[in-house]
Amino acid sequence: MSRDFLFELGTEELPPKALKSLLAALTAGVKSGLDSADLSYAAINSYASPRRLALVVEQLAEATPVCQVTNWGPPAQVAFDAEGKPTRAAEAFAKKNGLSIDQLTTENDGKAEKLVAHQQAGGEPAVELLSGIVNEALAKLPIPKRMRWGAKRTEFVRPAHWLVMLFGNDVIEAEVLGLTAGRESRGHRFHHNQAVSIDAPSNYVATLKAAYVQVDMAARRALIIEQVNREAAAINGTAVINEDLLDEVTSLVEWPVALTGRFEERFLDVPAEALVSSMAEHQKYFHVVDNDGQLKPFFITVANIESKDPTQVIDGNERVIRPRLSDAAFFFETDKKRSLESQRQRLSTIVFQAKLGSILDKTDRIAALAASIASDIGADSLKAKRAGELSKVDLVSEMVLEFDKMQGIAGYYYALNDGEDTEVANALKEQYLPKHAGDELPKTVTGTLVALADRLDTIVGIFGIGQKPTGSKDPFALRRASLGALRLMVEKDINLDLRELLTRAASGHGSNIKDADNTVDESLAYMLDRFRAWYEEDQIAIEVYLAVAAKKLSHPVDINTRVFAVDAFAQLPEAQALAAANKRVSNILSKLDSAPATEVKPELLKEPAEQQLAEAIADKAQRVQPLFAARRYADVLAELATLRAPIDTFFDDVMVMADDEALKNNRLALLAQLRGLFLQVADISALAPAKG
Repeated sequence: MSRDFLFELGTEELPPKALKSLLAALTAGVKSGLDSADLSYAAINSYASPRRLALVVEQLAEATPVCQVTNWGPPAQVAFDAEGKPTRAAEAFAKKNGLSIDQLTTENDGKAEKLVAHQQAGGEPAVELLSGIVNEALAKLPIPKRMRWGAKRTEFVRPAHWLVMLFGNDVIEAEVLGLTAGRESRGHRFHHNQAVSIDAPSNYVATLKAAYVQVDMAARRALIIEQVNREAAAINGTAVINEDLLDEVTSLVEWPVALTGRFEERFLDVPAEALVSSMAEHQKYFHVVDNDGQLKPFFITVANIESKDPTQVIDGNERVIRPRLSDAAFFFETDKKRSLESQRQRLSTIVFQAKLGSILDKTDRIAALAASIASDIGADSLKAKRAGELSKVDLVSEMVLEFDKMQGIAGYYYALNDGEDTEVANALKEQYLPKHAGDELPKTVTGTLVALADRLDTIVGIFGIGQKPTGSKDPFALRRASLGALRLMVEKDINLDLRELLTRAASGHGSNIKDADNTVDESLAYMLDRFRAWYEEDQIAIEVYLAVAAKKLSHPVDINTRVFAVDAFAQLPEAQALAAANKRVSNILSKLDSAPATEVKPELLKEPAEQQLAEAIADKAQRVQPLFAARRYADVLAELATLRAPIDTFFDDVMVMADDEALKNNRLALLAQLRGLFLQVADISALAPAKG
């Protein structure tokens, strides 16, 4: 037998940015509790609005399953004395199982006669377990800071005001967060500000919808998208719907109604990013663009009320946004009166890191390093230097002080206003790319170089003062900086030695770094280890990366090329056999007291199998040499894959460690040549499975 179960907790307005995660955690917690209690169910449906968290569990079993449990006790000869009376051991076993001695039996477990207790387990009513399951799930919600209300000792993210818990049509006798369960929910705060009786879990969504509460988050989200797009189409525009903003707006309303407002066209002279930031961050508005992607003087707001006079709601929003846009316009015009160059010295008052100097010092280092890298790759070092010098100046602008997300973007507009080179201006905007995994990269060469130099300077500097990341603590976001630098080098094909670049970056810090060599070593190892996460996302086995990492290379572009070559090799049918053979060769050579000879003496090749392998190795060495020189590593390994047959025959037919010293040493030299061929690309022995 089964029934549907409804849980709804009514609260004051929940944090909109946390609502989605709170609901997910609640669902996971209840699911875990039901599974642990062995209560079966068909599905769990999750619901949330600004004032409630709810779940409907479909076809929840009325009780846990009943099963027979057999517990074996002490041997009969221990449980009873010579007169057949129960001993303390028997009494203790009976007490442990909640039975009398008469309820125990004596049976043979296949080894001896033992005391045994047969009992029935399970059958616990679901209604007796549900309040505990819900309370435990609520206690485990990811709430950084819980609050109390009234005179109660109860704590939650927001004050809780009502509780609905139904099992089928019946109210469950339960208490959660100091509230007694009932069947009365609440409708919309304005449209239906009264109690709403829920007769059955299956009617929950429809009953609340009739009370102007769209409790299904997914449906509410879809409705907002539909309404916003419809409003934009009505003004011949396209709404730009940011996913994070959409989630937040969805969490702010129970009955969404999209409305279009307008702002003065004069504000379009302000950088669009500032206007968008102001509308989204402060007012939760969606902006609208034309067919060319240019901002239109409109915004779309999502109200939580179906007004009889929408023009009043629109007018109110227009009056609220006007002063914010006016501020942005004022800051923009004020900043344009002073050039970036004239503001640069103000960076000396902003500390980058106490031991690493000011932001001005950092821009000097970025400029020098970016110009140096530009010279290496044949780019314009003067543009790189100039962009580095101006890279952080907008931090002291009025615009960025008010709208922190304009960092870099504001610099771009001010650089153009100052008459700086277009590529230099773009570099100021691109210097923070990529901001996260999967983010776009700078489009300009100068932007790429400044972005790279900035990250390398930070990584080396922080490592140099002993503040490297530990465990989950990474206050300077060095993991993200490392991955960003690697992406810039690999995806922009900056085929330079990372160790050399880190050495230059360390040199730029001068006496701030006490042990430059060690700092470079640690920074390099840390950065290259970030490749692991990179390749895991590409579904490349860790063994593939380790095969290349064994080479201890420091050119990211080259490392990346090798990794994909080894990954392609690992898919070949010969790969595992060749990996195992390489591992065998590696083990043999590692046990030698001294390195084997480099040359193989043809006259000492006695067995046909070793003659055949020697010829094959010589042939392959000649074939792969031009491929290796051209860094065509995948082609190199594909050529070497054909060595499987002569290698297998060699190990089947030839005794490497022969009694004859000359023969043995010659065969070891042959194996060293074989291993050296593969090691040109990677240590493919890492692909061989470890022995269990």
